[in-house]
Formats: sequence, structure tokens, C-alpha cells
Amino acid sequence: MDYWTAVGEVYNVTLSLSFFILALLMFYIGRKGYKLNNRYGGISSILCGVCFIIFGYYNSLVRFFPYPYNGFMVWWIGIILLVNFSFFKLIKREIKKTELKNESSVIENEKKTLLARYVERLTKENPYKEKITLKMEFIRKSFHLSGFLLVLAYFGLPFLFPVTRIISDGVIELIHNIEPAYTLLWGDLSLFPFTIGDPISNQLAVFYLTMMALIGALMFAIISDLIRIMWGPEYSFFNFLTRSMLRNKEKNAAGPQIYIITGFIFSYMLFMVNLLNILAVFSGILIACLSDAAAALIGRKYGKHKVKVRSKDIKSVEGFLAGMVVAYLIGLILVGPIYAIVGAVIFFITDYFPIFTADNLLNPIFIPIGIQLLAIILGLPMGW
Repeated sequence: MDYWTAVGEVYNVTLSLSFFILALLMFYIGRKGYKLNNRYGGISSILCGVCFIIFGYYNSLVRFFPYPYNGFMVWWIGIILLVNFSFFKLIKREIKKTELKNESSVIENEKKTLLARYVERLTKENPYKEKITLKMEFIRKSFHLSGFLLVLAYFGLPFLFPVTRIISDGVIELIHNIEPAYTLLWGDLSLFPFTIGDPISNQLAVFYLTMMALIGALMFAIISDLIRIMWGPEYSFFNFLTRSMLRNKEKNAAGPQIYIITGFIFSYMLFMVNLLNILAVFSGILIACLSDAAAALIGRKYGKHKVKVRSKDIKSVEGFLAGMVVAYLIGLILVGPIYAIVGAVIFFITDYFPIFTADNLLNPIFIPIGIQLLAIILGLPMGW
């Protein structure tokens, strides 16, 4: 084994260990949340931990990325840890300054900084709400538009290459421009797995870079979320960026962004080992993103016929109908009219029946699997 092969193995082992460590932490907070009577968040967090164990074993046996992209991901994790640690120290210093000012009883008229206002709001009022405003709900659901970004990354548009291919070509040009520095850090250019102009290389770049975007987003969100759970919401950088839109279900448990990204990665991983059709995967992703958002927003705004689901949450008939219509339309566009029915039905089942499990985790996993199973049974092609 030469030096750079050994370096690649170290990066791969580090990435696998990262998933196993995240799994242990999710089991810890899931058990804690369950004991503190947040069964929904506790069980959902534990299921995420199970997924992380699967991700770790998959990376150990198959690998999510070739070298040097596994190294890029490890560096990304290191940067996220550094950013979150720095933010943690800033908030801790701001809290200490606030405490000293309160003890001194001196009235100061200086203008408060953004961090000071943030800390004051998070420490003086409970950031976890039973019910958030419609405006906050809309802001939360706007994150679901990330599904469109994934479609753009993988497929592009009729007049645009996939974003991942553009990024891949840009990286190749960059490393050629900085060849001495790149060779020092990552080895000879011949070790780089992708080339410009080769159709097979371009397709592989789209596969791997889409997964890299998913795992990179997961790491960015989950490290900050673990800090929120273990030390408090005021220490969470992600919480700072999203202006603390938290619900009671997220107390002592992971946030919905963790569940939905975990589901995305799980389904996309099954596609990469040829168990799922990519159209089924993106049907599940877009239904999980857009149907859930439509159901929540339409239900909040126009829902008049209330329904108590099995988790004891109060939803509405109008919300269910909006979600199922959007789910069917997404399926109709991507996989055709027959398989679209499966997507809409599974969306309804995961929205109504689960008692202690987040639909954000279930939808992007079970919808693609359901569509694929029906395709195997019927033998009909997906799409148009």
C-alpha cells in the first residue's frame, strides 16, 4: 500500500467513525428524550441513529466517495466543528458579559449587538413552542425547497448542466491551476477520479457529488443540533441562523431537518447500490419536501375540519387533501400515473398513522421503496 492509498484509507475510516459517533450520540439523546416524555422525538432520534450505523458500515464496505472526496468531506466536518466551537465560545462570553452587567446594576444605554439580543431572547423566554405562528411555519417549511436544489444538482434543467457536473469541472480546473499545492496535500493529479469531457466520469461525478452535498448538509445541521440539545439552544449556530423556530417536539430530540436529510441519504444510498430507481428516489424526496409543506401551510391557513391523528396531533382534512394532491402531482410528473398513487397513499399513511415517528424520516425512505416494489410487481417502466 503506497502513501496516498494509506491516506485515503485514513480519511475513509475517519468518515465511518464520524457516523458511528453520531449514532451513539443520537441513541443517547433519543433515550434521554424518551425518558423525559418526548417519545416522538426520542424514537425518531434513535431511528436516525440506526440509519447512521448503516451509513457507517456502508462507507466501510462500499464507500460513499472515492479519494480525495472522502478527504474533502473529513475536512468539511473539521471546519464545521471549528465554526460551531467558535460560536459556542462567543455565546459563552456573551452570556458571561450579560451576567456581569446584571450583577453590577449599572444602567447602560449602549446599543446591543446582534449576539447580545439573540442571547437575551433565548435565555429570557422559552424557545420551544407548542404552536408556532403561521409566519414561522412558512419560514420552517421554506427549508423544504431544498428538494428542488437536489433535483437541480442531479438533473439540471433543459438549458443547464447538473450543478454537480459544473462543480466537478470547476474543481478539476482549479486543481490544475494550483497543481503544486494540490500535489502536496492530496497526491498526484492522476489520482483524481474525474475528468472533463468523459461521459462516464461526468455521470459518476454527478452521483458522488450529489451524495456529498447531502452528507455535507447533514453534518452542518446535526453538529449544531447536538450542541443545541446537550448545552442549550442559545449555543446552536444553526439555531442562530434560523432565528430559533423550535417546537416542543424538538426539546431533547433532533430537529426535523435531521430526519429529512437522513431519509434523503438513505434512499440515495439505495440508488447507488442499484436497489432503487433514481426517479423513485426523487419522487420520495420531493413528496417529503413539498407535500408536507403544502399540508402544513394549507392546513394552518384554510383547515376548518379538524382531525386528531394517532400521534394526538391536530391536523385538518384540507391539509391532508392538499398534501395528497401535491404528492400525486409530483409522482405523476416523475414516475407516471400508476406509481404516483403509491406515493400519495404512503404520504397519507406516514402522515396519519405513526404515533412516535417523524414523517420527515419515513416519507423519503418508504415512498421510493413502495414505488420500486410496485414496479417490480407490475413490471411497468417508470416515467413517461
